Amino acid sequence: MEPINTQGSEKQQDPPEVIPAVEYLKTARLHLRSNRQKEAYSVMLQANGIYPNHPVILSYRGWLQAVVDKKPKSGLAACRKAFVLFRTSDPDLAGRVYPTLYLNLGRTFLLTGKKRDAFDNFRKGLNYDKGNVELKKELDLLGTRKKPPLPFLSRSNFLNQIIGKLIHPGPKKRFKAAR
Repeated sequence: MEPINTQGSEKQQDPPEVIPAVEYLKTARLHLRSNRQKEAYSVMLQANGIYPNHPVILSYRGWLQAVVDKKPKSGLAACRKAFVLFRTSDPDLAGRVYPTLYLNLGRTFLLTGKKRDAFDNFRKGLNYDKGNVELKKELDLLGTRKKPPLPFLSRSNFLNQIIGKLIHPGPKKRFKAAR
């Protein structure tokens, strides 16, 4: 027996098939491997509309929002919300999800210029997955800090800052010649 259609003689359509969240993530990651952030962001926006409380989707959306839309504050908020949404007592699941959440939060912090926060989040992610290639790559890109000239004083001490600038001058600024 067919359902009764009150909208005339047209046959009712079946609801559209829902794509699993994992498929959206796979597609977005493929785009990211090909350096197509806009396409990955588009996929994550679509996925976020269907799965608004999925922590990994929300985390990727937040980072990509900061990259593509140049909205780092709302991107950070989305990445942080992903941590609130994800709670588990399963260590295996935590070992798969937390590294991704920390990776995206760290990348978003980098876009805001907060290298220390980014570094801390990359390290936290490695606490869950010591072999995570993406986290290690981000840490390598950040590089390692040189020891302060006077190690018995804090890095922020006035003397360390002055001596450090004398020993390691930054890149020289170029000025355009006046016409």
